[in-house]
Amino acid sequence: MNQALRIAISGASGRMGRALIARSRSDRRVRVQRAVIDARSELVGHPLQQPATPESLRYSNGWEGAGALDAVIDFSTPVGLGNALDYCLAEGVPLVVGTTGYDAALRDRLTHAAEHIAILQAANFSLGVAVLQRLLRDAARALPEWDLEIIEAHHGRKEDAPSGTAIALGETAAKARGTTLDEQAVYAREGHPGPRKSGEIGFSVIRGGDIVGEHIAMLAGNGERLELAHRATDRGIFARGALEAAVWLPGQPAGHYGIADMLEGRLQGV
Repeated sequence: MNQALRIAISGASGRMGRALIARSRSDRRVRVQRAVIDARSELVGHPLQQPATPESLRYSNGWEGAGALDAVIDFSTPVGLGNALDYCLAEGVPLVVGTTGYDAALRDRLTHAAEHIAILQAANFSLGVAVLQRLLRDAARALPEWDLEIIEAHHGRKEDAPSGTAIALGETAAKARGTTLDEQAVYAREGHPGPRKSGEIGFSVIRGGDIVGEHIAMLAGNGERLELAHRATDRGIFARGALEAAVWLPGQPAGHYGIADMLEGRLQGV
């Protein structure tokens, strides 16, 4: 790649936004050209104070005057994501989506937008988790009668439970077995007396300390057990994965992609 890709970060003042800006400093493939934050933030108009970014780059509260971009990475809010989507559709720019918690209306907008631009969405941008998801898919399909439990652990400040990644793992396993998570999920054993039902996908949640993120998929059969696990020790891996997505996505046709698609494309040289 001869010229750095021009990217924008939506949600630039958040935890992931800051991590993306910091990691982009050492990634010669990309250059942050726009840093969009909430219009109410006191940082609007302030310089990013990142040595590797243009001196003129400042936090912005919108997309007006964003100029030509090669990709947008969004880790903001549902409102911020909607605004970023408006810009990407108008300009034909690929969009990497890490924002969660949006409603069905915005989900439908993203689905329809993928008919016109390339969109990559993920609940977790760890490349290792993407491989874990693939391994679990194959294991769940190969061992359909084995009981499956998904255990996840995160820091004590995390609000959602189970994590979006745990849910995505459960959905992958359910699909591999020809069913759905709505039909098979059990999110707590309390209140579910009696023996385990065939096909159940159980979830267990741990919250405490500064745990970055751990996910274990346990498949238990008679006389043996298989455990697939991923443990994150550095939040920077999520920023790295999002930047990898922003580099890969501009070369793809319009459509809806996930991290697994990116990994498969890289294996095939696409």
